[in-house]
Amino acid sequence: MKRAGRTSSKREPTITLINIVFLMLIFFLVAGTLARPLDKTLTLVRTATLDGTAPADALVVHADGRMTWRGAPLTTVAAYFAQLPPDAQARVRVVPDRDLKASQLIHIGRDLRAAGAGKVVIVTEKALK
Repeated sequence: MKRAGRTSSKREPTITLINIVFLMLIFFLVAGTLARPLDKTLTLVRTATLDGTAPADALVVHADGRMTWRGAPLTTVAAYFAQLPPDAQARVRVVPDRDLKASQLIHIGRDLRAAGAGKVVIVTEKALK
């Protein structure tokens, strides 16, 4: 006796793919409209030609761990904090070199907090391209 073969219908795999792409399209359309658009008459400031300089009271930390403040070398974080005006001690800015080890930066931040800094802010570069 010959057994009847089962015929299986193959589903088209592209239907599933089209559904996923459609759902992603809807998601990005909704997510893109959540942000409030800028005023059309607003002209943003151009900063391409500005020289980037560190804030005057910022602690500059070089890649090799050297610290400077207003161009003068420093030996300790406490020496930097002691020279800051009282109004600048609430918010201390640190400008680290991009090649500085993260562990050194964390250590400097902890030393600043231990010296009495209210808030330690790391100044970074933001590129909009």
